[in-house]
Amino acid sequence: MNSKQEQMKNRPIFPLLVSMAIPMMFSMLIQSLYNIIDSIFVARLGNDALTAVSLVFPLQNLVIAIAVGFGIGVSSCISINLGSKNTKRASQAASVGIILSIVHSILFVIFGLLVTKPFLRMFSSNESIVEMGSEYGYIVLCLSFGCLIQVCIEKIFQSLGEMSITMIVLAVGAIINIILDPILIFGKFGFPAMGVTGAAIATVIGQIAGLILYLIVLAYKKLPIQVSLRNVHINKPLIKQLYSVGVPSSIMMSLPSVLVSILNGMLVRFSEVHVSVLGIYYKLQTFIYLPANGIVQGMRPIVGYNYGAKQKDRLHKTLRVSLLFAAAIMFIGTIVSLFIPQQILGMFDADVSMLEIGVPALRIICLGFLISTFGIIYSGAFEALGMGFQSLTISLLRQFVIIIPLSFLLSRFLGATGIWVSFPISEVIAAIVAIILMRKTLKSI
Repeated sequence: MNSKQEQMKNRPIFPLLVSMAIPMMFSMLIQSLYNIIDSIFVARLGNDALTAVSLVFPLQNLVIAIAVGFGIGVSSCISINLGSKNTKRASQAASVGIILSIVHSILFVIFGLLVTKPFLRMFSSNESIVEMGSEYGYIVLCLSFGCLIQVCIEKIFQSLGEMSITMIVLAVGAIINIILDPILIFGKFGFPAMGVTGAAIATVIGQIAGLILYLIVLAYKKLPIQVSLRNVHINKPLIKQLYSVGVPSSIMMSLPSVLVSILNGMLVRFSEVHVSVLGIYYKLQTFIYLPANGIVQGMRPIVGYNYGAKQKDRLHKTLRVSLLFAAAIMFIGTIVSLFIPQQILGMFDADVSMLEIGVPALRIICLGFLISTFGIIYSGAFEALGMGFQSLTISLLRQFVIIIPLSFLLSRFLGATGIWVSFPISEVIAAIVAIILMRKTLKSI
């Protein structure tokens, strides 16, 4: 048995989870850092530039949602089949997953060309914002193959417990992006100043660099599964299994895109500064939530493998330890947002009007961070178990079913504050439902 798979089965849960989660937490922190740095550089171009990139965020996040969601479907299938000793089917899942990610990349070229500008015009009549947003959007959407294929391969490695590889690749991509941002945005070392276009180019170059690194590792590293064209077959049950988790996971991941678009429509009635504040919040939310998602990514292969191997006690303990880990991160995020919101917003060159709106917004929204631990961990656990519907249910409650009508209603009485208040309320309700669903599931397996 491969040493990584032996550890999944026999190593004590706490050190196993730490060894798999810490590299992913580090990777997620780096990735969220370069997202924030990207916005910091763009903010120096002016409020219009920051608003333009903020408006494109839902479309950009949709690419990531499809990539990560489908990748989770591939990862879940591999982990469960390795746990039940079906290496052939695990190999087929990985190989077919990469081919389908290439298909997704082609579809996003068409999507980017057709949707970007009409989408931006829905939220702004400012031609400068629409043009800058279109320049940024065309590049990050039409050249999204680097993201889509890279993430699929990333999830394959994570399902095998190869967290250090994914950490290195994510770090390299992020560092390349960070280095290129000021060079291409402002024009350094002989390069022309390209503004938001430069930010977009830096992003896709970082993604493509990560993809190339993964392909090199796939070519030379010995793995317990075979990723090869020889394992690519039109296998309807396999494809159905990949998408049965992948589609709900993608919907779950894309919910922030839909949510931000709808909330932008509500906030623009107050001012475009409110839209910018929401965009900044989601960048900061990424910085806080991605380390917790790093725990989820470390947890998934352990849960999936032990579910396939019918090791129920290890599965239960993995969930308990993961909850405590994530809660610690959410607690830190809450404290930071409550006590130094001015300094956080100051990183984005916030003026007086943005501070006036943003400081109370961050303090209100962060009240839901700690309770969201249950939704985050249990949603990820359901994905690892191949139960996409339950995972989607939790995410819909967190980011759609409750928050949108509640925001609409409360904003009528409390203004924009009503929208901020709806965030923690939705987290509380989603957490209660997540706990109930998980208790029922653990009794039945």
